[in-house]
Amino acid sequence: MRDTSPPESCHVMEASELTAAGATLYSLSDGDEVIGIGALKPLDPGVGELKSMHVAAEARGKGASKALLDALLEAARAEGMHRVNLETGVEDVFAAARGLYLRYGFEECPPFGDYGEDPLSVFMTKAL
Repeated sequence: MRDTSPPESCHVMEASELTAAGATLYSLSDGDEVIGIGALKPLDPGVGELKSMHVAAEARGKGASKALLDALLEAARAEGMHRVNLETGVEDVFAAARGLYLRYGFEECPPFGDYGEDPLSVFMTKAL
């Protein structure tokens, strides 16, 4: 993300920033190898944000992204969230992620939380 977006459009957070913001970090493993990561950050009561979802290149196309997203959405429900938002990029490198989110029922929405309008961002939301 940092490689494809200018600094003002890069909303990636380091693990320490995520935990300081109250986010819970999750990982997806295949045996002893971590093949995916993601975070769930609380925004408002009952509302969360998916952050930093990423699956290793060698695990893509094998169901890892779906498994990770399923786990993150289940965690959101378990935490009492009724809505989950996310921000992703408009560049081609994010096309597969946007497609996955759309297949899971996410819809585009206006910026939320501390985000502002950004021509390089797509904001999405899903009721749980």
